[in-house]
Amino acid sequence: MIYSVHGKLIAKDPGLAVVECGGVGYACRTTFHTLGQLGSVGETVFLYTVMNVREDAVELFGFSAQQELQCFQLLTSVSGVGPKAALAILSDLTPDQFLLTVASGDSKSLTRTKGIGAKSAQRIVMELKDKISGDAAGLFAGSGAEEIAAASQSGGSVGEAIEALVTLGYTQSEVAPIVAKLDATLSASDLIRLTLQEFGKQRNF
Repeated sequence: MIYSVHGKLIAKDPGLAVVECGGVGYACRTTFHTLGQLGSVGETVFLYTVMNVREDAVELFGFSAQQELQCFQLLTSVSGVGPKAALAILSDLTPDQFLLTVASGDSKSLTRTKGIGAKSAQRIVMELKDKISGDAAGLFAGSGAEEIAAASQSGGSVGEAIEALVTLGYTQSEVAPIVAKLDATLSASDLIRLTLQEFGKQRNF
């Protein structure tokens, strides 16, 4: 198993980085986020890697951060989700965004990735939600996943506010992080108003 590669970046194409180590060029399939973190061709780079062995191919996947590699491994543990689909999702979502999407049960956001249908997105959320809320949550310390998941599943005014905001066209993973930070004793209308105000501030920033 190749844990990582450290060497000169000799090629960089969409979805692919080739790193030369000891005279050998390792072709690493990767995400757009990792490619954005790498420097120019000729510079020294480091990638965490995972190897995928099939009957017809042996592929190496590389990531600039362990968090992204861990998300990739979580995704490929889901029935029916292969490396190609996992890379596509992690090219559209950062690791934290992916975690919040799953924690809040927001399968709709996953369908924005080309090739990910509603059934696949629902399966990803269903199979990974407990994992990232349990032992794996420590891998994403500081992301607020548990608080956001609790807010998304909450009843009362918090649940009503999130449901109403989703009806307005927002996704759960967009609104839950904001609502989770507000006073849960407020009425649903106040929570909605404050959340919309926060969205307004973000757009004006």
